[in-house]
Formats: sequence, structure tokens, C-alpha cells
Amino acid sequence: MMRAGRFRYVVAKSAAEAAQALADGGGKAMLLAGGTDLVPNMKRRQQMPEIVVSLRQVAELREVAMNGETAIGAGVTLADVVRDPRLRQHGALFRAVAQVATPLIRNTATLGGNLCLDTRCNYYDQNYEWRRAIDFCKKAPGPEAVAIDAVADDGDGTCWVAPSSARCWAVSSTDSAPALIALGARVTLLSSRDGAREIPLEALFHDDGMHYMTKRADEVLTRVRVPHDGVRSTYWKLRRRGAFDFPALGVAAAVRFGTAGVVEHARVVLGAVASKPLLLPESSLLVGRALTDDAIAEFVDATARWAKPLDNTDFLMTWRKQVSKLFLGGVLRELRGDDVQTFPLLARRAATLRNPVW
Repeated sequence: MMRAGRFRYVVAKSAAEAAQALADGGGKAMLLAGGTDLVPNMKRRQQMPEIVVSLRQVAELREVAMNGETAIGAGVTLADVVRDPRLRQHGALFRAVAQVATPLIRNTATLGGNLCLDTRCNYYDQNYEWRRAIDFCKKAPGPEAVAIDAVADDGDGTCWVAPSSARCWAVSSTDSAPALIALGARVTLLSSRDGAREIPLEALFHDDGMHYMTKRADEVLTRVRVPHDGVRSTYWKLRRRGAFDFPALGVAAAVRFGTAGVVEHARVVLGAVASKPLLLPESSLLVGRALTDDAIAEFVDATARWAKPLDNTDFLMTWRKQVSKLFLGGVLRELRGDDVQTFPLLARRAATLRNPVW
């Protein structure tokens, strides 16, 4: 049985208390909300905090408010996001969260926790003995170098995905982040030193498997704000099984249509192909025109450069790149109103692609 190491448990009663506890911890404290990511990581010795600050009694983090926009507390469980009828207007968020893990995990996991999900890799997400047998890796290079946030100095260890690389290529595996970025969400971060600050959600992430967030170690993610701007949105997820699995690919899109079906606003986001969700700058190519087959094909071709999956998650990386084109075109066809029958269509199309490990 894998057991977590020793730590001190602190129960915060408010977000301000949690932020103060992080500051007092001096970089040796981590937050616990649902614990579905942190606790397994602690058992595998990937993350080894000396202090664990619980958010479970912070009521303000579990609030949902509607006032010209949607404000969701970071402590709202994924199950409550799915159940709340007020949130159904954000189609991409509903689709993404409803596909996270299993009902049991969604009952515990929180929206903020899923946004801050640790990056994943075939060489990192293994038990301690497995990782020791390969002499560990750059992201978690062994017990003498395991830092509080599972981040080592850039020169330590080997990235087994790309051994000659100076960086870690662990992949972002959050479902909710691509969806919320497509929806134009903003997040609030609270620290005892500087108070609250708000940033676009895409600014929360950094494209590095170790240093994958811009959130400071003394900050608490408290709230997510989603605008009400009349967009249609959706999220497609590739995974081996119909439940439990992390995404091997995720595509989120949000589009607002004007008269005659002309696109007024568009944001398309790729997930699980890099160390952060990728907001595609080519989304602007869709604005000012209808979503015709030609427009969609042009967009898919223009965005091919962003889908560069590596051998750090499920399926062959070349096959995942091919499927990304199907997904990018599929989400746009769904939003223009086609009866795409998402999963049956992809099952038929994917069967024509070569994937020996399916």
C-alpha cells in the first residue's frame, strides 16, 4: 500500500486564512480541496508538502452567482457544476466537466483543482519504485531533489520523452481549462501579501511541464468568472475508455454568430497536446465569414502546426495529430448546427486511421 509521507494539516476557515497559511509555509505548503490529484501524487512521492492546507471548510469557495456573468467558486465540485441548471448555458464547460474521470471522483474533485491539475507524463505518473528503476526524470528527479511542487531545477534529471531537451514535456491534462479559456473566463488569485488579482484564464498557464502555472506558491485560486456573451460552445475529448481516463486530446470552441450565420467572435483551444492549453491565434480566421466547409478546412490546415503531440500520454503521437484535425473540424461543424453525432462519427472516421495500439 502506498502511503503519503508525514505532513502538518491546517484547516482554513476562509480564503484569506488559506492564503496566510501558504505564506507562513514559506513554499513548503500546498492546498487541498478535493484531493483527487494531490493525494495520489503524495502517495507516489511526486509531491511532498510539509504542510497541507485544507479548503474544505471555506464556504465562500463553494458559491455560484449569476449577475450579468457567471461567477463560480473554485471549491465548487465538478458534480455540482454538472448538476447546476444555470451553468448549462456554457455548453463547453458542461461537456468538459461531465467527462472528467468518474461520478465518484467528480463528487469530490473541484473546479479549481481541475484547473490547477498537475501536468502528466508516462514517465512521471508511476509509482516511486518504477521511477527509481529508470533513474527518475526531470520533473521528479529523486528524493534528494523532490521540491514542494514537484519541480526541480531545470538542470536536474532527464526528460525521457525528449532526452536531449532542456525542459520537461509533461502534458496539460485538465478538461475544464480549455473549455473555460474558449469561453473567455477570468480567474481571481488571492495572496496575503498583495490581495486579490484577476487575470485571463489563459494567463494562468505556462508552456513548461515543470513550471506549468504562473500562480505563485502563496496564492489561492478563489473564483472563475465566465461572461454571458451569447456564444455557442462545445468540447470534444479523446480517451481510450468512455470514463475515468485523462484526455489524450481535447478541443474546445466558442463561436458567436451574427446575421446570415457570419461569425462575430471565435475562440478555439487545444488541450492535452502541450504543457498548457493552447488558445489558437488562427481563431481570428473564422471571424467575418460563415462556417462553410471551405472556411473550416482553411482553419484546420492553418492550425496544424499547433498539434505537436509527443510520446508522453496514451495513443501513438502521430495518430493523435491526425485525430486533432478531425476534432478541430468536428467542433466547428457541431457549432454551425450539423448533426455530427460526435462519437459515432469519430469512431467510424478513426477506424480508417492507423493506430496499432488502439
